[in-house]
Amino acid sequence: MPALTDSDAPAAARHHLLHRAIKRRKNPPLRRSDITVTEEKDVHRAVKAAALGNAMEWFDFGIYSYLAVTIGKVFFPGGNATIQVLSSFATFAVAFLVRPLGGMFFGPLGDRIGRKKVLSFTMIMMATSTLAIGLIPGYHAIGYASPALLILFRMLQGFSTGGEYGGASTFIAEYAPDKRRGYFGSFLEFGTLIGYTAAAGLVTILTLTLSDDAMGSWGWRIPFLVAAPIGLVGLYLRLKLDETPAFQKLEEETAASQERTTLPFWQVFRTQWRAMVLCMALVAAYNITDYMLLSYMPTYLSETLHYSSTNALVSIIIVMLVLMAAITFVGRLSDRIGRKPALLAGSIGFFVLAVPSFLLIKQGGIVPVFAGLLLLGLCLLPYVAVMSASLPALFPTDVRYGSLSIAFNISVSLFGGTTPLVVEALVSSTGDDLMPAYYTMLAAIVGIIASAVMKETARKPLEGSPPSVATKEEAIALVESQSQQAHQPYQFHQSH
Repeated sequence: MPALTDSDAPAAARHHLLHRAIKRRKNPPLRRSDITVTEEKDVHRAVKAAALGNAMEWFDFGIYSYLAVTIGKVFFPGGNATIQVLSSFATFAVAFLVRPLGGMFFGPLGDRIGRKKVLSFTMIMMATSTLAIGLIPGYHAIGYASPALLILFRMLQGFSTGGEYGGASTFIAEYAPDKRRGYFGSFLEFGTLIGYTAAAGLVTILTLTLSDDAMGSWGWRIPFLVAAPIGLVGLYLRLKLDETPAFQKLEEETAASQERTTLPFWQVFRTQWRAMVLCMALVAAYNITDYMLLSYMPTYLSETLHYSSTNALVSIIIVMLVLMAAITFVGRLSDRIGRKPALLAGSIGFFVLAVPSFLLIKQGGIVPVFAGLLLLGLCLLPYVAVMSASLPALFPTDVRYGSLSIAFNISVSLFGGTTPLVVEALVSSTGDDLMPAYYTMLAAIVGIIASAVMKETARKPLEGSPPSVATKEEAIALVESQSQQAHQPYQFHQSH
């Protein structure tokens, strides 16, 4: 029980029953029916559907970044190779510019009609637009209509992705038991890494087996075309799921009280702006470092450092496999030690090791390059492991999907998707190939500040949701422990 101050103590001593009754009215005790029990098999199904859907989304984004050089040659007029790469990355960034619009549309919609329906629709939109990119004729066939169509479908990709991460992370967070949210949440980013790894692996195989002419003519289309059947699998898995327990509970309360209304995005920002600003800072630090390593690095190695493009992709793939092997362990660790220590470790690691990592990479050779990439990957690991459990916990249930989607996508739009373009432009204009390291350090400073000021949310119920446990026995124990605390006498704080 909270300690009372000296000024409250005499009144509480005289009227302790009245004080207890007031406290119970303000904070009514939990009943067994208030506690959400999510069976292990249901959580696993939800995590699988969300993670595989996320893998498909990032497979689509990954193939574009890994084929940036080829896409620049196919869709943009011949000439300076640097201009072609910059044009390709500019088109890559276009998808991120419309992501906030997708977040503003899909996020509040997910709070109104449910997480499952919106996530199914975003899956359809992403698969369709990715397939369309694989069918666009090149610049030499239809002229400027070619890059125009590329930009259009990239914008559709970005719009659909605006509702993906916020919904998928909310979905898992609302299904997972409070004590294991970090562990189950880490599978969402495990899916992201699967998507990136599959994209890099497929591009590597095509690069090794096809000539440059074949790759530029039709080979680059294959990864985009296979996105359609992958999308159908993800859609099937999502449609088989039930709505999250937290949202079902909210719907039941709404039906009983008839008081709930869904806020438009500008009112969501007005009521949640502090949490949204913190979310944007965390996402900025995470996404700059994430896109630096997983999206920009292959181009940096091949175009700036003239390292073998095949070796670059293989090195990135190995680093991602290392992250995949460790990510769930770090997620489980964050359930014990907290999210803040994990995020601070990643941020400080990037600040200290960014320059040494890039100096290693600059030396060339398989071992130094891989060592530098691995250092960056290990710094990224705490981010990818705990971010999907940390961000949903910043917001209450009734506006969680909308608040998270809006804040996440504004930050990604400004800082994540623009990272390859900004860093490539900085390297080209200054001639300093350590610019990526300096940009990474700047992101790390933002991450350190944001991680330091955030509240710890590990092993606690989501705001606006009842406690969530894995078994009925845990629920009974939780009610009994609360009952024992309620009957403890007040303790008065004596000042000295």
